[in-house]
Amino acid sequence: MSGILGYATYLPHYRLQREAIAATLGGPPARGTRTVASYDEDSTSMAVAAARRLDGGLAARPSALYFATTTPAYLDKTNAAAIHAALGLPVEVGAYDAAGAVRSSVGALRAAVAAAHPTLVVAADIRTGLPGGEDERDGGDGACAFVVGPGDADHPVLAECLAATSATGEFLERWRVPGEAYSRRWEERFGVQAFLPHAGRAVAAALAAAGLAPDAVDHLIVTGTHGRAAAGFARMSGAKREVLVDDLASSVGNTGAAHPGLLLGAALDGARPGAVIALVVLADGADVLIFRATDTLASHRFGPSVAEQAAGGKEISYADFLTWRGMLPRQVPRRPDPVPPAAPPSWRSEAWKFGFTASRCRDCGRRHLPPQRVCSGCGAVDHMDAERLADTPGTIATFTIDRLAHSPSPPVVAAVVDFDGGGRYRCELTDTDPEAVTIGGRVEMTFRRLFAAGGVHNYFWKARLIGDGDAPVRQGA
Repeated sequence: MSGILGYATYLPHYRLQREAIAATLGGPPARGTRTVASYDEDSTSMAVAAARRLDGGLAARPSALYFATTTPAYLDKTNAAAIHAALGLPVEVGAYDAAGAVRSSVGALRAAVAAAHPTLVVAADIRTGLPGGEDERDGGDGACAFVVGPGDADHPVLAECLAATSATGEFLERWRVPGEAYSRRWEERFGVQAFLPHAGRAVAAALAAAGLAPDAVDHLIVTGTHGRAAAGFARMSGAKREVLVDDLASSVGNTGAAHPGLLLGAALDGARPGAVIALVVLADGADVLIFRATDTLASHRFGPSVAEQAAGGKEISYADFLTWRGMLPRQVPRRPDPVPPAAPPSWRSEAWKFGFTASRCRDCGRRHLPPQRVCSGCGAVDHMDAERLADTPGTIATFTIDRLAHSPSPPVVAAVVDFDGGGRYRCELTDTDPEAVTIGGRVEMTFRRLFAAGGVHNYFWKARLIGDGDAPVRQGA
């Protein structure tokens, strides 16, 4: 049996009210909210956040990592390598990007289903468009992660893959050339005409391969790059309202390459044993995957549900949204501009910089952050064991609010954190209202982009308050 061995999703902390766009730019107000990645998040950091929520799902020891996105932080350089390092995966695990097209995520999922060994598939996207446009309004930011492959007694399949089919067509519906920040689209009616025949063909083939009648589907997901075509196919399917999985348009928006996995995660969150889930993705044709939930699904769900995450979050202003997207340059506090990190020291400190790995003295037990060769307690030299602390919570010993530090979202909150089990470190807080920070507050670590300078993204770890309006980053079943 091959299928999903673990899954998790991630929605960022911030929300933009769509009516705020119309209030600023004019025009009829739209309803609902969209998710917004913080100024220190990108597709790589969100992918790490989703994959960390897999918790025990990574115990299946994936043999490869595939990362799908349309908004990669780097070109030429493999973005999946940073995700690999942040997760602390063994060096033998290959890490590969599947970037550029929305369809890349469902392609990576299909490849993982057919693989002989467990594979980690992660997808993340930051979606935007020109100010006042429908892509800005209807887009959303988010990530998902799946461990897919053959199961065994220790790592049971949560949802068996019954069929996977495709129908590919070459037509110009949505596109963006390298170097452009925004997508372009053809006239809407053409997209409906182009997509629907492919969807019908792929769904019919998938049902036949799975040996199922159309009314055997308990949860139908229809999504893709063309909302009108997806809605049209959902109506044509004749599926009852309770069978259709909410496309999250009103609360999250369309998260691009991450959206098929995000909706699949939402369906798995509430699926009963034996339920049949059909995922239909319209992008450059159509892809269909059909899964059947197993008896082990309910006891192996990882992290907060999609519904729990969608209901949380903190509202931001439209001006902050434009600033974080780089469309509204604003004067930052007058401090020296950040200097890009150099490659050699970043390489030498990979375990610390990307994995937040400390050292503990074998002789006296003192923990050191960052890792040291010489123990500050007993003076022992090279008697250290590596100890990953990315998943270890801590307590704020003291903090300061810096209104002069260079940041696109001042003020900066810096805290001294005492980690459970020993070790103290000074780090920045994120996704946090400065007024909510208190001595004794509990925090957890999250992988973020400190800044970008000279075309180099400086990734490291920040702390965030536990229970500050969101579910914890780690919440295994």
